[in-house]
Order: sequence, then C-alpha cells, then structure tokens
Amino acid sequence: MDKELSTAMQVVRLLERYQFDLSTEKHLQAGVETAFLENGLVFEREKRLSARDIPDFLLEGGIVVECKLRGKSRKIDVYQQLLRYAQHQDVSTIVLASNSVMGLPDQMHGKPVYAASLSMGWI
Repeated sequence: MDKELSTAMQVVRLLERYQFDLSTEKHLQAGVETAFLENGLVFEREKRLSARDIPDFLLEGGIVVECKLRGKSRKIDVYQQLLRYAQHQDVSTIVLASNSVMGLPDQMHGKPVYAASLSMGWI
C-alpha cells in the first residue's frame, strides 16, 4: 500500500474517533485542526488551489480534507466541489469529513476518495 493511501486511511480513523463540536462548520474545522496538531500532522488550513477551490485542509502528501455538516450543503454541490479538488495536481487523495451519509465513488479523476463519519466519535 502506498504512503498516501495508508496516511489517508489513518486520517479517516483519526477523525472518526474524535467527538467534534458539530454546531457549525467553523467549530468543526477548529476541532479538526486541533486533532491534526495533537497528532503531529502537517497541513495548511484553507489552502488556495485556485480562485474557486479552497479546501478546508491540505495535508502533507496532497491529502485534502473537506468538512461538511448535515443539512448545510446540498450533496450534489459537495460532490461537485470534491470533483473540482480532484482535478488539481497538488491533490493526491480526498477525505470528506461529515456527519451526513453521502455516497461517493472510490475515485475522482483517478484519485482515491474516502469518507470519515463524524458520528462515529459519539457512538
């Protein structure tokens, strides 16, 4: 298994074990940032990929982490946003961190896509 994939799966497991404040996306993003810092992950917050594409986090190795809360965005809009991110050369993998169930393909533009269920930390 290559390093990006194993790291992406580790990021998913990390996100799923935390109990984040899910009241707003800003609170969620602050909690994710704290989790990343506590676990020694190297990242940039709101890294601009283009004028339109600014993922919440870009981790070392090109892993994008996008945070979304149930009911705040239409699923088709989230899907299209992730699809745009996958087109960028700096992106190797995409992780959607959400408390909403959303079907995603295994890959977008040949890049692996994962979903981290933020409800898991509360079970």
